[in-house]
Amino acid sequence: MQRNGNILNKPTMRSGMAMIMAIGFLVVIAGMMAIMMNMSSLANKRTEHVYFTEQAQLLAKSATEFALLAISGHNRAGNSCVQTINSDYAGYFDVNTTIRYIGLGGAGSCGTNSFVDTITTPQSVGTVLIDVSVTSIDTALNLGNTIRYHRRTIQKP
Repeated sequence: MQRNGNILNKPTMRSGMAMIMAIGFLVVIAGMMAIMMNMSSLANKRTEHVYFTEQAQLLAKSATEFALLAISGHNRAGNSCVQTINSDYAGYFDVNTTIRYIGLGGAGSCGTNSFVDTITTPQSVGTVLIDVSVTSIDTALNLGNTIRYHRRTIQKP
């Protein structure tokens, strides 16, 4: 006896729609993965930039404190004063400090680096203006843009 109604033995034509849908699904997933990788890379660069900017700010504070220490430890006799301090932080940042003196009174003059030599208020005598500039070294950090931070303070050493 022969079975005529068996669908498994019947030759049929398939349209391939399932294969096209699978390929489309893979393309959509691949596009989403590419977008996610791009966003992850941008977030990583922003995090690095924020980290190195914070480090530059902390270096500027440290350079200010170091300048105050250098001024306090320097003998100003003979009209010599600490005027600039240049340093390098681990090959990543250049730190340049410029010191200008305000009203040294009888403690000696610093020549062209002194803003005002005659101050009428005794509280202002011996004040210093400290400019600190921190600049990243592009070849060391590979951030794509230079980080620059400037800090100006008026201090009494």
